[in-house]
Amino acid sequence: MSKYDAIANLHAPSALIGVEIIDGIGILTLKNRRKLNALRRDMMRRLTESLESFAEDKIRVVILRAEAGMDVWSSGHDITELPRPGQDPLPYADPLEETLRAIRAYPGPVIAMVHGSVWGGAFDMVLSCDIVIADESASFAITPVNLGLPYNTTGLLHFVGRLRENLVKELFFTATPIEAKKAAEYGVINHLVPSAQLETHTMEIARQMASKAPLAMAAIKEQLRVISDYQPIAAQVFERLQDLRRKAYESADYREGIAAFLEKRQPAFKGE
Repeated sequence: MSKYDAIANLHAPSALIGVEIIDGIGILTLKNRRKLNALRRDMMRRLTESLESFAEDKIRVVILRAEAGMDVWSSGHDITELPRPGQDPLPYADPLEETLRAIRAYPGPVIAMVHGSVWGGAFDMVLSCDIVIADESASFAITPVNLGLPYNTTGLLHFVGRLRENLVKELFFTATPIEAKKAAEYGVINHLVPSAQLETHTMEIARQMASKAPLAMAAIKEQLRVISDYQPIAAQVFERLQDLRRKAYESADYREGIAAFLEKRQPAFKGE
């Protein structure tokens, strides 16, 4: 058994991800069909470990995808695993946050291959990838306002770094999905291709990038990450933002949002 088999089967027989290497390209497959690929802590830890192993083995390009035949690429952060109201729902040490950092810091291109709908934190994960290739079934929605959840500043910077600010506001304020054609127009998707060509097209681009100079690509990617990630924010401004977030995740609205989701009903937010 290879170390990749060991990572993918930490909790066999119901592995949540598949890990394989094809033509020197690392492929990570979300496989929790029963939970619509909800971004569970154990899944995120395995993704992070797999990326670390790929980096150690100098795998030049990684593809992140969902299992074939799924209409939902990922339903987003597993709501049942969010901390109870009163605690920061998206702290620095959250396994999803660790995976986002691992994707962004990976020393080579990470491609999101998207078939189906992408929800919540999974949208952040797709935007953290370097290239997005999708078919016509793809859609994208960022939904924290449906729960009363204050998204973190780091995550907002991921969106602002890729998309126009007015579009980011609309996505966050309405939580309405954008379909594939619009997502391509807005710059979420690099290549929009027919479903029958999705895997072939993705592998072609991955092979092309894998043939290029890996040290040069790693240096370019890291420079771009530093340029986009390290936006100066005054300490007092950051503290004010954190205070605004704290008021939201300690609020009755946040408790109501989580309760409504679990009870499968519409929340009744009161702004308190």
